[in-house]
Amino acid sequence: MRKILLTLFISAAALLYAAPILFMVFSSFKPDNEVLVGLTSGRFFAADLSWQNYADVFNRVSFGRYLFNSLFITLSVVLLGLVVNSLAGYAFARLHWFGHKALFGLVLALMIIPFEAIAVPMFYQMSYLGWRDSYLVQILPFVANAFSIYLFYTFFIGLPKEFEEAARVDGAGTFRIFTSLILPNSKPAFASVTILTFLMQWGTFLWPLMVTSGERVRPLPVAVAQFQTLPPLQWGDIMAFGVMMVAPVMVIFLLFQRWFVAGIAATGTKG
Repeated sequence: MRKILLTLFISAAALLYAAPILFMVFSSFKPDNEVLVGLTSGRFFAADLSWQNYADVFNRVSFGRYLFNSLFITLSVVLLGLVVNSLAGYAFARLHWFGHKALFGLVLALMIIPFEAIAVPMFYQMSYLGWRDSYLVQILPFVANAFSIYLFYTFFIGLPKEFEEAARVDGAGTFRIFTSLILPNSKPAFASVTILTFLMQWGTFLWPLMVTSGERVRPLPVAVAQFQTLPPLQWGDIMAFGVMMVAPVMVIFLLFQRWFVAGIAATGTKG
C-alpha cells in the first residue's frame, strides 16, 4: 500500500509539473479563439489539429534567425565552457601549486553572487570595450562558470590516483594525462555540465535584453517576449513559438538523460 500511495503521489506531482507544457503543446494546434476557452473549460485537445500557428510564427518574425542565434550562442558557451572549466577543475583537484586552495575558495564564493548584482558593471565594461550588440558579448562572459568548475572538481578528485601516478612514471605530462586518462573516464561529469550549461544559457533573458538592440544577434528568450507585444495578439501563435523554443531543450535532455543522472549522482557523493 505504501508503494501504491507513493507511486500515485509521484505521478500526480509529475502531471502537475508537466501540465503547463502539455497545455502549451495542445494549444499550439488550436485556433486562436479556442486557446483561452480551453483553459477555462478543460478542453485541452482541439477539434481540428492545424499547423497554421507554426506557419504564422515564421511569417510574422524571423524565427529562423532567432533560433540560429540561440543555438550558436548556447553551443559556443557549452563547448568553450567544457574546455575551460574542465581544465580549471582538474588544476584544482589534481595539481598542487601555491595559492590553489585560496583561489578555489574564491571560485566557490562566486557561486553565491547573483548575476543581477554584477549585470550593470558588466554592461558598462562591455560598452567600454565596444562589444554591445554582438555574439561575443553574449558568449565570452559566460564561458568560465564557478558551478561547472566545482562539478568537475568534485568528480576529478574522486578518481583513483594510482593510474595518474603510473602515467607520470612512464613519462606522461600533465596535459597528456588529462586528455588520455582523465577525459575518457569523465563522461558523466561532462554530460552533466553540458546539460546544465545548455539549460542555463538557453533560457538567459536579462543579459541579452540589456546588450542587444536588433534581431541580428538577439536570441529566442528576448524574441518571444517581443513577439507577445506584436499586434494582433494571437495566443495560438505565442504557444507555437513557445513549443519551438522548448523543443531543443527537451531533445538535449532526452539524449543525455542517462549520463546526466549518473553525473549528478557521482558529483553529489564526492568532495
